[in-house]
Amino acid sequence: MRAVSGPVFLVLCSLLALFLLGDAVVRAGWGQMLLLAPWILLGLWVVYEVAFVSSVRIDDAGGTVQNMLRRTSFGWRRVRDVDLRWQLVFSLDDGTDVTCYGGPARARPPHAGARDGEEPKAPTSLRDLTDIRDRWESAADTADAPIRRSWDRPALLALGAILIWAVVAVVLTNGA
Repeated sequence: MRAVSGPVFLVLCSLLALFLLGDAVVRAGWGQMLLLAPWILLGLWVVYEVAFVSSVRIDDAGGTVQNMLRRTSFGWRRVRDVDLRWQLVFSLDDGTDVTCYGGPARARPPHAGARDGEEPKAPTSLRDLTDIRDRWESAADTADAPIRRSWDRPALLALGAILIWAVVAVVLTNGA
């Protein structure tokens, strides 16, 4: 589960980044574009982390929550409660709560102006919460994987590469 706006925003920002880099090549050449690129890519990396990467994945064995650079995975037997506050929250048996930035979120109440005879629909977030609770309650006794917390290494490596590229661009610009 991921916010619908995340992929859309990432695609739009990627297209903008490609346009800016292409414009830099046309106006100033490849060398200048390579000096400008890390700053545009750094902005795109921030958009990726904030808008796209946060997500919730569930299956019969448990769940994985990725909140920007942190990833938490757990088996269903490690979950004490599942709740929907502003975002989806898993309360784990080690006493911690994992708030899901990329999962279902509480929505505005439905409009009162529904058509005659039409029953108001339940918000998508409540349907998702019901599906998650059903999986949690029907989980097998073998769904007891330990709680694991880790960093998103590929994203950190990409950030490191972009930052090194930016430092090289600054050194080359100041040296010229």
